[in-house]
Amino acid sequence: MDYIKRVEKTLHEGLISESFAQALKNFYLSYAEAITSNGQCMASFEPLHHRFLDFVIEQIRSPFYFEPFHQEITSPFNYYEFGLDYMRPLVKLDRSKVFHLERVDEMVELLAKKHNVILFANHQTEPDPQAISLLLENTHPKFAEDMIFVAGHRVVMDPMAVPFSKGRNLLCIYSKKYTENPPEEKAKKLQHNQRTMKKMAQLLSEGGKCIYVAPSGGRDRPDEHGRLDVAPFNPQSIEMFWLMSQQAQHPTHFYPLALATYDLLPPPNSIKKELGEHRYARCTPLCLSFGAEFDMEKFDGSEISDKKLRRKLRADQIWELVRKDYKKISEYMNA
Repeated sequence: MDYIKRVEKTLHEGLISESFAQALKNFYLSYAEAITSNGQCMASFEPLHHRFLDFVIEQIRSPFYFEPFHQEITSPFNYYEFGLDYMRPLVKLDRSKVFHLERVDEMVELLAKKHNVILFANHQTEPDPQAISLLLENTHPKFAEDMIFVAGHRVVMDPMAVPFSKGRNLLCIYSKKYTENPPEEKAKKLQHNQRTMKKMAQLLSEGGKCIYVAPSGGRDRPDEHGRLDVAPFNPQSIEMFWLMSQQAQHPTHFYPLALATYDLLPPPNSIKKELGEHRYARCTPLCLSFGAEFDMEKFDGSEISDKKLRRKLRADQIWELVRKDYKKISEYMNA
């Protein structure tokens, strides 16, 4: 049975809604169109898509629960490799580039000394973790695989995202805009977040951890004129990581990271709280740029006594560094 017929069968069995069935079809058809336009044969990837559908159906029937700290599942099935195999055909690796790989070497050395690394980054697509791994696959595969991602509830609740999330190391947290939806679950979600913060503190105290966080709290989206920019960083988010790092038993280093991955799997133009997001895959080059280490104590305005203003100035400066690198890599991709 082909993929589309299997989706329709699942719909008729009452396992999924009409909207969700259409989301699955759209994702599959856009994927097929994308790789075919890039000279690849879709038939070669049919088993991968049937496996994906198996996982989606399994998640609907018996939802997988993500602990506050989820560690990648590689046995008995390797979800990490599955995620890379699924996304790899969509990436034009010959036109992709990582800027400042020497800074990754620097981070690897720090991690080997049990120091921690926090990456303050923009976020553009659901499979940003897979994008990072694919771009570092030939140079720093272990660094990419071991990376821990601060993940919102959507990637651990949406049945279409869960198969990819299972293969990553995640600190799972509910963002502020989702803790009160629905209201009756607010207390439970806040308790979950407290457990996640406690686990993060423990990980930093163990040392040797690299954590990716998007201080914007979500994905970059185009403005009303269709221009894509890095979403502003939340000073409170950055301050929280700074405070937690000071309580750890090992030093922590902070680096800006810019990603240009939007075209791989563009998010909806508006933020939706409900699950079942429609996804449209594209074949595209990707870029990363690792910035120089940022001094969290000595920066322009660090001498200001007003704590709120000082935190905002720090967040804005980190954001501007990411924006500056993002513009450079965007220009490279569009040249």
